[in-house]
Amino acid sequence: MSQHEYRDMLPGHADFTLPKPAEPVRVNGRRPIPEVPQMNGHAEPAPDEQSRPDETPLFEERVDPIDVWDQRVAAGLAFLRRRLAGAYEVDDFGFDRELTDAVFHPLLRVLYRDWFRTEVFGIDNVPADGGGLVVGNHSGTLALDALMLSVAIRDQTPKARHLRLLGADLVFRMPFVSELARKSGATVACNPDAERLMSQGDLVGVFPEGFKGIGKRFADRYKLQRFGRGGFVSAALRTGTPIVPVAIVGAEEIYPILADVKPLARLLGVPYFPVTPTFPWLGPLGLIPLPSKWMIQFCPPIPTAHLTDYADDPMVVYNLADQVRETIQATLLELLEKRPDPFGI
Repeated sequence: MSQHEYRDMLPGHADFTLPKPAEPVRVNGRRPIPEVPQMNGHAEPAPDEQSRPDETPLFEERVDPIDVWDQRVAAGLAFLRRRLAGAYEVDDFGFDRELTDAVFHPLLRVLYRDWFRTEVFGIDNVPADGGGLVVGNHSGTLALDALMLSVAIRDQTPKARHLRLLGADLVFRMPFVSELARKSGATVACNPDAERLMSQGDLVGVFPEGFKGIGKRFADRYKLQRFGRGGFVSAALRTGTPIVPVAIVGAEEIYPILADVKPLARLLGVPYFPVTPTFPWLGPLGLIPLPSKWMIQFCPPIPTAHLTDYADDPMVVYNLADQVRETIQATLLELLEKRPDPFGI
């Protein structure tokens, strides 16, 4: 017997329809909350539509990581296309802002944030606009303190300002290093370049200790060396820009200099040849800096606009340079008290 024949035997099969479910009784115009089945002897609480705030979404909006990577890849390809086509700007000193922000600073930021765990204090003392001269202590065998200072100013200032570093002649005589220094905004440490940068409203960074600071032994750590003849002060006086002393703690421990092989330094034509606990014993691995804790303190600025007529007065220049040096030295001692453990958190 087929299904159709069986169905035909049923009485009233043509008029047979499923009953419609009864319409639930409404109370005050609202449908009643259905009963929740018992589970393990306890009733699950029914959701209350009025108990959930309107601003709370039912489903959390999530960003697709694939879309994020697509955007990064697209931005990277656009960057490479501009570089290959030469569609980027470089100023008169060779500073490439796009390359610095896209390549140099992201790499340095790994050291700044994750390796050295840098803390910054007094960032409000850095001028928000206009020219300024940032003067810091120098140490660490390699000039990583200058690079970390530039990242701190770029990341911490409200307008994300760039720091134009002044470097020694040796930096610009080295083939590959010279090109990187120019692209990152550095220039030769001479008064005409410094005055021109400050006159056009740039922040200029200078380290008056020079090689005497970064090449000193670990036993002399955080003891400032001579500031030279105060050329940086005369440059600030001629432009009337404020001088911002800055103290950097942490660079002395990244490559502790135990000895200086002077004959080898003269043979290589460098100011010093350091011997550290890891270099040259570990070869290239000895170039990895130790993960010391860094602290950077910007001191209140010293105004110079009222002293522009005394730019050539050696007594005024010397007294102002000595004031900057004493301010940095006193601030270093205060930071060392805040950081009792050189490698702590």
